[in-house]
Amino acid sequence: MPGTEQQDPSTISAPRAKASGQREPFGVYVHWPFCLAKCPYCDFNSHVRHGGVDQDRFVAAYLAELDHFAALAPARRVSSIFFGGGTPSLMEARSVAAILDAIARHWSVDANAEVTLEANPTSVEAERFAGYRAAGVNRVSLGVQALDDKSLKALGRMHSADEALAALAIAKRTFDRVSFDLIYARERQTVEAWRAELRQALGHAADHLSLYQLTIEPDTAFAARHAAGSLRIPGGALARELFLLTQELCGDAGLPAYEISNHARPGSESRHNLLYWRGRDYAGIGPGAHARILRGDGKRALSTLKSPEAWLAQVEARGDGIEVDEALSSGECADEYLLMALRLGEGVDLKRLAAIDGRDLDQSTIASLERRGLLRQDGDRIAATPAGRLVLDRLILELAA
Repeated sequence: MPGTEQQDPSTISAPRAKASGQREPFGVYVHWPFCLAKCPYCDFNSHVRHGGVDQDRFVAAYLAELDHFAALAPARRVSSIFFGGGTPSLMEARSVAAILDAIARHWSVDANAEVTLEANPTSVEAERFAGYRAAGVNRVSLGVQALDDKSLKALGRMHSADEALAALAIAKRTFDRVSFDLIYARERQTVEAWRAELRQALGHAADHLSLYQLTIEPDTAFAARHAAGSLRIPGGALARELFLLTQELCGDAGLPAYEISNHARPGSESRHNLLYWRGRDYAGIGPGAHARILRGDGKRALSTLKSPEAWLAQVEARGDGIEVDEALSSGECADEYLLMALRLGEGVDLKRLAAIDGRDLDQSTIASLERRGLLRQDGDRIAATPAGRLVLDRLILELAA
């Protein structure tokens, strides 16, 4: 739970490490890698298969890989499940149900577990919502990305703004909890244009918004355009102004930032993503998925093959698609916790950081960062200020030095 101490896995016995892991929240991530089209800004592990996908064959492989992860992390209590992608709303409801049933067979699932599915807001996929709800999904995250058709076209999206709002209305009628994504700092976007769009979005928001500044990721179509000079996005002072405006408007609307790009009404934060940012354990199923699992010999980092076909072949041959399985040192675990927790509004629990690898951050560095308005300290916690979040990489480097 947040704020509790975690012992260094390398210094505790296997039974105690196992018991510690079993007490903590545990998540299951399911990666569905297929999309109708590849968006030009996207560097996620997503693939277009115009010839269709054999869902029955893939689902059988997901169930086999779940068997494997259940053996790696037995007797855990699942607090959250997340179907990400790719486009999980291309899955049949029966496929989602089969995976959820298998998770419940392998682990104990909290009665109030958060079960999220990412969806694209096309009219065809919106019709699937009732089936997902019946399968056990209780939270949906819609990839809206923009609220005007010109911007949606520029972002390579296949839905219109009207379709997005219609899907959002259906989602709010169907699911207990609803989030949607927007991308800002788009090409030629002004502060006033973003102010109007964000106000419109807040008028439609349920309890959670993910608001991402557009970044140019390597090996994407946008990266090629940016390198050629045909794509220019806001930077410098304008990017800073857009970010600070986002924090202000969302805070005023009762959806403060609990993470750099994520805003929620208090109590409606994404429980699954909090697992990542708080350094908890999770299994990762499907092509290109990642996992962190505490075992008797310490924390392990695992990832699966990215190619859907290669992953499928390996699972069918040996029962899992794992490509990397490596031990993390206590120092690496501490670095990862510091990196992730500083993204959060709640910040870093210094006692927990010290428990991971005995690390005590330099108090003079913390004091210097406070004086510069980049960090705040409240007892045993430190957190980045809004200004600090703008230079988070530099903040982390100074703290870790």
